[in-house]
Amino acid sequence: MADSVGGERQRVALARALAIQPTVFLLDEPVSALAEETRDNILSELKDIQRKTQVTMLHVCHSIQEMQLVADRVAILHEARIVQTGTLKQVCQRPANAAVARLLRLGTILPGVA
Repeated sequence: MADSVGGERQRVALARALAIQPTVFLLDEPVSALAEETRDNILSELKDIQRKTQVTMLHVCHSIQEMQLVADRVAILHEARIVQTGTLKQVCQRPANAAVARLLRLGTILPGVA
């Protein structure tokens, strides 16, 4: 019950923010406090809204699953600096450094020289 209230609050907050027709929309961990099912529903709605309105959405999150559900492009931050940008597929296929690979949980990382 509490989570559905949280989901409704998120939907109302998003509707209010979109009512002014912004050109850029900053979402700072908008679903971090919601249960997984509610989170996925809200993220699906956000993706639909973005497609329909074509508004630029900057979605800040710490969740790989969340990133996979909403991102067209990603920017990976490490120690307060952007270390890599691209599509999620590009970033996963060619992580810029070991920190990016660890963040994305891309598997075992072995040091080496090429």
